[in-house]
Amino acid sequence: MRSASDDLTARARIREAAIRAFARDGFDATSMRAIAKDAGVSAALIVHHFGDKSSLRAACDDYVLAAFLDDKHELIEAPTADRIRAALNDVERYGPYVDYLGRMLSDSSPAADRLFDEIIEVTRSVLDEQRAAGLLVEMSDPEMTTLLVAMMGLAPVMMRTQIGRVLGQDQLSPAGMLRTTLPTLELLTHGIYSSTAFLDGARQAVASAAEQFTETRTPKPTEGGAS
Repeated sequence: MRSASDDLTARARIREAAIRAFARDGFDATSMRAIAKDAGVSAALIVHHFGDKSSLRAACDDYVLAAFLDDKHELIEAPTADRIRAALNDVERYGPYVDYLGRMLSDSSPAADRLFDEIIEVTRSVLDEQRAAGLLVEMSDPEMTTLLVAMMGLAPVMMRTQIGRVLGQDQLSPAGMLRTTLPTLELLTHGIYSSTAFLDGARQAVASAAEQFTETRTPKPTEGGAS
């Protein structure tokens, strides 16, 4: 007779196999049969624990999301703001979860939206602290800058395979992160242009475009005034 602890162990094994498979091959390309084989269980047992594949995916979404956002989650022992950083520093152990994040963020789902919103909030909080400490230059649009900085951080997660192919090594590996640290901070600290010509030209173009947009949106008075 199967015990409750056996059920819990099988459920966790199925979930871990599904996370690896979904992260590696994508949701649509992964079959329940393949997950069952990787987990060493029958497809019927997956149905018993999770129902259909969509329900299994939702359970994986919730588990991975909690791993990176919930301080009490058992997977990664780090404060919420540092959980993704901790995972990136031990990518050999947490690689499937990082790859799963990339899959999640490329989909339109409530879990993906919640994760993205949390990443934006953490980025905003960090920049606010740095601004208060006098470490940031004046920005024309701080909220847009927050989004751009977050996008820079997410790129290695969402495009891990492509970036690794260009670099010849996994950017999220210790060697890859070591290689990208200085160029990233150089870009954020100094930029890449030695002249303000491009910025000055963009400011003029944006101001002109904004003026034209305002003119087209402002209703013109009719001749002779109101009737």
